[in-house]
Amino acid sequence: MASNLETLVTVFGGSGFLGRNVVRALCRRDYRVRVAVRRPELAGYLQPSGRVGQVHTVQANLRYPASVEAAVRDSHVVINLVGILTESGRQTFDAVQAKGAETVAKAAAAAGARLVHVSAIGADAESPSRYAKAKAAGEAAVTAAVPSATIFRPSVVFGPEDQFTNRFGALARMSPVLPLIGGETRMQPVYVGDVATAIADAVDGKAKAGATYELGGPEVLTMREIIEAILEITNRERMLIPLPFGLARLQANFLQFAPGAFKLTPDQVTLLERDNVVSDAAKAAGLTLEGLGISGDSLEAIAPQYLWRFRAAGQFQHNGA
Repeated sequence: MASNLETLVTVFGGSGFLGRNVVRALCRRDYRVRVAVRRPELAGYLQPSGRVGQVHTVQANLRYPASVEAAVRDSHVVINLVGILTESGRQTFDAVQAKGAETVAKAAAAAGARLVHVSAIGADAESPSRYAKAKAAGEAAVTAAVPSATIFRPSVVFGPEDQFTNRFGALARMSPVLPLIGGETRMQPVYVGDVATAIADAVDGKAKAGATYELGGPEVLTMREIIEAILEITNRERMLIPLPFGLARLQANFLQFAPGAFKLTPDQVTLLERDNVVSDAAKAAGLTLEGLGISGDSLEAIAPQYLWRFRAAGQFQHNGA
């Protein structure tokens, strides 16, 4: 029986939040992992994810097809995780999530490698959001180049080092008042470890070729309920001030230049106007976490394991303390 060590998996975006979890999941299954990143000298922390020599980092930039082709060479499976939440300079949604996805897909096709592509729930060519449009364009390019590709669309992903729950934890630590944008917008937060497991399952061949999976956690929560849960976990009492989308978009014109947790772009406000949940069609077709046999972990079960650092008294402060 062939060992997974004979299988080379190239992961684009393997140094990011989702990427490092995917690399760990692949290493646990004994795959050889090549991590393609723009700055490999900054990705040394990935080495302990596997045994000596199991993880190898190489330089690649999706805007330069030759570097992508070199990174894919001799690969059996290619995983594209590259995505951005905000644009900066030449790192635009179109360049990274549309044209970049096409570059990876064409390189995988030329190498004869299987392809797993990560998009997002809400990807829609008709969306008013440039992020969502670019995600849809990326999916179309991937399907055109590699019809057998497996596509995953996660809802908002949470876990240690995320830019979602940690952001609200940081804001609650700094401000007695939190703006609530899209308070009734529904989301289905999915644990990063569950998404990584789904991707590793696809590499194992357990996912349907040419299918698009929608990955959501076990609970559908409104934005208000998510923020309230974070406040409870961090033992913070904060006033939530509902902010109409029009006013939020106006403020985002200025906050898009703000640092850290205060940063908010007009496109992010646009995304908050639509629900971000698994569709009924995906459920009916079994193209979900549950369809892969994965029981998702809830925000309530996982978030306290890392959000404790935002409590005033630290890890050992409990609710009611």
